Amino acid sequence: MARTPRNTLSSELVVRTALQVMETKGADGFSLRGVAAELGVGPMALYTYFRNKDDLYDAIRDHLMALMPPPPADLPWPEQVRAICRDLRVLMLEHPCLAQLLASRPLSGHETARVAEGLLSVLRSSGLDPETAARTHTTLFTFVLGATTWEIQMTVEQSDPDALRRLRASMESLSSREFPTVVELAPELARTSGGQQQFDYGLDLLLAGLTARTPS
Repeated sequence: MARTPRNTLSSELVVRTALQVMETKGADGFSLRGVAAELGVGPMALYTYFRNKDDLYDAIRDHLMALMPPPPADLPWPEQVRAICRDLRVLMLEHPCLAQLLASRPLSGHETARVAEGLLSVLRSSGLDPETAARTHTTLFTFVLGATTWEIQMTVEQSDPDALRRLRASMESLSSREFPTVVELAPELARTSGGQQQFDYGLDLLLAGLTARTPS
């Protein structure tokens, strides 16, 4: 591994390299030592910029969340909410490690706060009171995070022939007498396990309920 030239190491370079390592090896295989090796420096050099691994995690998450576009101000508020949720899903699909970072440290970081500010301001402008806006923000965030994390996992399993065989065998082993509805709807359950259409279906349900609760 080529050594980073003297005096060129920076927090930005460390974050970009750490993101590459995380996307290659996953969060479970990530370490400061691995990032240092990729940069060709000693691990202690990283502590000039980051106190520990959590500090670096926060910086990676902020780096990715900075890619989120602002809410489209020229649309009605429900469509602004839809755009924010869709953009966050796309960002997590492009960078699956972001889902893990948001799940483990959801409220840390300047850029995460910026995205939260955008969504909360849209909800407040719709006429929701403070508590309802906060509860709605949490509901939407956890929906996007949960649905997209599930989709990422399904994509991984569907690319693994052995995992697909195990899943098929598990479904085929179910007793139609004990689980009649699960067996009956197995094809439909498989078709609705992820993707844009399923995500929009869930988001539509949430927005329909939210619209019904906003002042006229």
